[in-house]
Amino acid sequence: MKKQGILNSRLSAVVAAMGHTDTLVVGDAGLPVPPGVERIDLALTQGVPGCIETIQAVLSELKVERITLAEEMRTRSAPLHDRVLQLFEGIPVTYVSHEEFKSRSASACAVVRTGEFTPFANVILSSGVVF
Repeated sequence: MKKQGILNSRLSAVVAAMGHTDTLVVGDAGLPVPPGVERIDLALTQGVPGCIETIQAVLSELKVERITLAEEMRTRSAPLHDRVLQLFEGIPVTYVSHEEFKSRSASACAVVRTGEFTPFANVILSSGVVF
């Protein structure tokens, strides 16, 4: 039995298989998953697990070099937006429309569905390298 890090076997495997510039989406409960993209459904109940907790778990194992957020997150979910920026301090952020965000999700290795009910609580994580 794995004793630390990401315990969800599917999420752990996806993170372990990612290479430089591959992307992983952490999304709220309502984010649509494009056809052909793996859905890793962690949602249990409203708010469980939350977006922040899920991102923190992923960050314990994935080197992130860039993130992409929906422009709408800045105004529609400002407190969450600020918390996300704190988690990724010093990492470049790209803002796109929510429609463009959904389009970019189509090339992700997977979309992780959380129980988050905050609007636009979605982040595309671009994998970096550790060397």
